[in-house]
Amino acid sequence: MGKMIELKAADGTAVPAYEARPVGAPRGAVVVIQEIFGVNSHIRAVADGYAAEGYLAVAPAAFQRVKPGVELGYTDADMGEGFGYKTASEALPAPGVMQDIQAAIDHAAEVSGGKVGIVGYCWGGLLTWRAACTLSGLSAAVPYYGGGVTTAAETARHPQVPVLAHFAEEDHWIPMDTVEAFRKAHPEVAVHTYAAHHGFNCDQRGSWHAPSAQLARERTLAFFAKHLG
Repeated sequence: MGKMIELKAADGTAVPAYEARPVGAPRGAVVVIQEIFGVNSHIRAVADGYAAEGYLAVAPAAFQRVKPGVELGYTDADMGEGFGYKTASEALPAPGVMQDIQAAIDHAAEVSGGKVGIVGYCWGGLLTWRAACTLSGLSAAVPYYGGGVTTAAETARHPQVPVLAHFAEEDHWIPMDTVEAFRKAHPEVAVHTYAAHHGFNCDQRGSWHAPSAQLARERTLAFFAKHLG
C-alpha cells in the first residue's frame, strides 16, 4: 500500500519517510512516529492501517540524523542498539529530530489537503507529546506509552492541540504514580490506562496485548475522527 518518499527538513536535511495513501480522497492525515526500532515492518503496518481508515499516513525516519536506514526487530540486542540511537538523537542540538517531524506534518497537510494528527509509540510517544506542545500544523496528538512524557520536564509542557494519551499499567519504564501526576497536571488531556505492559500495541513484541491494542485503536480512531474530520 505504501512507498518510501523523501522529506526536506528546514535545515535542508533529506529525511526518508514511509507514505501510505488511502483509496480515494484522504479524510485527513496521520503522522506516525516510530519506536526505537526504526521505520520497520510494524511501523509500516501501522501506517497502512491508518491509510485503510482513509487517512494519508506518513512515517518519517526519526533516526536519519544519527543512523540512516535503521530497521530493527525486537530482540534484546535490537533493544540495546535502538536505545543507543535514541540516546544519540536526544543529544542532537535543538531542534534535532523535531524539524524532521515538522517536515512530515507539512507534507501530510499539503498532500492530504486536510487536517493532520500525529501518533507515536514508545520513544515516538515522547516525540508526539513534544510535537503537540511545540510544532505547528497539528489538530490532534496521540502518544502511546511515551517514555519520558511523565517526567517533570515534559509534564511542564503545554499542548497546543487536543491530546489522547495511552499508558500501560504494568509498564516498568513508566511508573503509574507518574502517570497519575501527569493526569492531574493535565486535566485537558484524555488519559487512558490499560492492564498491559509497555509495547502492548505491537504484535511483533512479547508484550503485545490484543484486547488493549484493539481498545486503544478504537479510541484513537474515534479521537481522530472527531478532530480531523
